This record gives sequence, structure tokens and C-alpha cells, in this order.
Amino acid sequence: MSGLHFVELALSVGCLVCGIVTAVSVTITQGGLGGQCMLYGTVSYNATAHTVQAQLPGPVSLCSFVSGVSVAVAIVCFLLALYSLCSGCSGSRRERVCVYFTLCVCGLFLLFLLVSGCILHVGRDALCRDIVDTVDGITSCEQAQKLKWAAPFDGENFYTRLHNAETAVWVNLSLWAVMGVLLFVQKGAKK
Repeated sequence: MSGLHFVELALSVGCLVCGIVTAVSVTITQGGLGGQCMLYGTVSYNATAHTVQAQLPGPVSLCSFVSGVSVAVAIVCFLLALYSLCSGCSGSRRERVCVYFTLCVCGLFLLFLLVSGCILHVGRDALCRDIVDTVDGITSCEQAQKLKWAAPFDGENFYTRLHNAETAVWVNLSLWAVMGVLLFVQKGAKK
């Protein structure tokens, strides 16, 4: 297996893992909050019961978009990893059409991952601002995730999960950018 095949394989596996981490983190958070997407959401606080309750959730389509993009990226990365492994073991080189196709997919994923990262970052921050403004004595989302949520909601570790999802998206974006540069180098070598 050549160095180029090994780098492609490592990038593909890295993107696969990041896609899985993002999709799982968003899905677990959404599941704990009754299937609601709390990105850009607002909460109310019951001072008597000391519980937080989702007042106005964000659109479910936001979480679905982020999860869907992450799953699509993971599937494509799995296929690219298999292709890199097979072509590396057989000693073959990537065909020109395959390089162009992968370059187009790379550009598309870069755009979708950028949008996903922004949705996660801004949506989580909007939720955190609302929680800090609504609940007395809370100054950060790290503190807020320890609060009790009104049944049937379980907001335990919501901030950590959304933060992990966002981090995985930005790492995934970086890996795809490196993959794009690698593809441009391959495209230039094919001429």
C-alpha cells in the first residue's frame, strides 16, 4: 500500500468516525429531550420544583439536517475507505473520473459540514443564552446540564453532547478540506 493510499484511508476513517460521533451525539440529545430539537430553543424554569422544561423547541428539521449530513458523510467515507483499501492492496491508481467525482462530493460535503457546524454552534449558544437568562444562579451551560428537567425530558449532558457533535463536525470539515487538497494534487498529476 502506497503512502497516498494510506493517507486516503486514514482520512476516510477519520471522517467516518466524526460522522458517527456527530449523528449519535445529536440523536441521543434529541431522544433525551422527547424527540425535540432544542437548537435555537427556549426553556422555562419552575423554581418550586427546580426543573427546566422545554418551552419552545427549535425546528426538528435542524437536528435532522445535521444528523442526515453526518450519516451521509459516514456512509460515503466508509465506501471511500473500502475503495482506498482495495485499490491500495491491488496497487491500482484512481481513475480520472473517480477523482473528479470524489472532488465534487468533497465540495458538496464541505458546504454541508460548514452549514451543520454553524447550525450546531449558533443553535447551542442560543439555547445556552436562554437557559442562563431564565434560570437564576446558572452562569454557563456546563452548570445547566446538571439541572433536573421536567418529565419526560432528560437534559443530562445535553451541552457536552452538542459540544462533542460540533467539535466532530469541525474536525470532519478539516479532514475533508485535506482530502480536497489531496484530490487536487491527484487531479494535477493525472494531466
